Amino acid sequence: MTIPTSEMISVEDARARILAFFERLEPEQAPVIEALGQVLAESVVAGFDIPPLDNTAMDGYAVRAADTDGASEGDPRTLTVIADLAAGYVLDTAVGEGEAVRIMTGAPIPPGADAIVPFEETDEPLREPGQAPTRGDSVGVFKAARLGANIRRRGEDIETGQAVLEAGRVMRASEIGVLSSIGRTEVSVYRRPEVAILSTGDEIVTPGEERRAGQIYDANAHSVAALVRAFGGRPRLLGIARDTVEDLTAKIHSGLDADMIVTSAGVSRGDFDVVKDVLAREGAIDFWTVRMKPGKPLAFGAFEAPDGRRVPHLGLPGNPVSSMVAFELFGRPAIFKMLGRSGWERPIVRAITRDRVVNTDGRRFYARCIVTKGEGGRYYADLTGPQGSGILTSMSAANGLTVIPEDLPHAEPGDEIDVMMIDWEHPG
Repeated sequence: MTIPTSEMISVEDARARILAFFERLEPEQAPVIEALGQVLAESVVAGFDIPPLDNTAMDGYAVRAADTDGASEGDPRTLTVIADLAAGYVLDTAVGEGEAVRIMTGAPIPPGADAIVPFEETDEPLREPGQAPTRGDSVGVFKAARLGANIRRRGEDIETGQAVLEAGRVMRASEIGVLSSIGRTEVSVYRRPEVAILSTGDEIVTPGEERRAGQIYDANAHSVAALVRAFGGRPRLLGIARDTVEDLTAKIHSGLDADMIVTSAGVSRGDFDVVKDVLAREGAIDFWTVRMKPGKPLAFGAFEAPDGRRVPHLGLPGNPVSSMVAFELFGRPAIFKMLGRSGWERPIVRAITRDRVVNTDGRRFYARCIVTKGEGGRYYADLTGPQGSGILTSMSAANGLTVIPEDLPHAEPGDEIDVMMIDWEHPG
């Protein structure tokens, strides 16, 4: 339903309307190493045990525990060394009474052995880096070994037939490690959305090109593309559309094979009508004003693709901070839904503001701030400086956004406020 531009809607209403359009994308086979952040579309079952054999957890000697009973430094038990065994090899010879096998971490336990004695508990001399190991015909054991000591049992991590990862799990580094440990090179995951990004305006120039007086470099496309990549999507830059019907129409058509089109500028009251006219003519586009600052002007709708698909379109404001904040609030949830991921919500912390935050026009104020932890574990928030929607460095310095309610005209130093954390690591 089209909402009149003059009517402001809440952030939650705008987000709900946007999310209602999106569905999880179809599965694809992806190389395991490239599936980081994607969602499993299959449950993964192990075809063999991990570890596949009992093996040693450390360097030492494979022994029969009974042969070390009563051992001490003053009364060591001397065992005959019958072999050396490195990881990746198997020894068929059994360890008999009074015998030991010198063994390296990860090597399978030889037959007959039931404990591992670390080198540190024997009379094998410690060697410097680069020094050849000392291989005697016998070894003195200074400490009695417990039955099963330092042995990793077959299947203690994964057993044959075990469902090691369930469908719906987000692929992290640990999941990639698990899949690799069972020999998988590919996995079925829900496809990453491709997001086509288009900047508009005669005043915009691509970074690297010559800039005339009155022109500015295109920061929006690149900051939004970076957010798309950070949120798990695949960004595709469509370039810059000039303020003509022909150029804007052509640029939009070039992105209709994507899963979503994102434009910046051309959606506020003062923008050229040609932008709004083309957006509305090429699809069903709603122009909204959202009760938030920065980022009040917003467009959402869909373009009709040649293959019959309806390609969603998110029209962001032209000011760079507004563009990033709006994409954080609306683009991130959309990408997560296409990925099949839940949990797009950012963590909210309660922080004590050390600045006066003024909010006079009845909109929710997302001021850029730095959150740090002080004495007693309390969080403190400092504004990053001037909060104009064109001051992109205010985003670069921030790790959080204040969430000043629409009905709160100001927050004073010492007041506790909500802060949405967009980065836990930088810079506080």
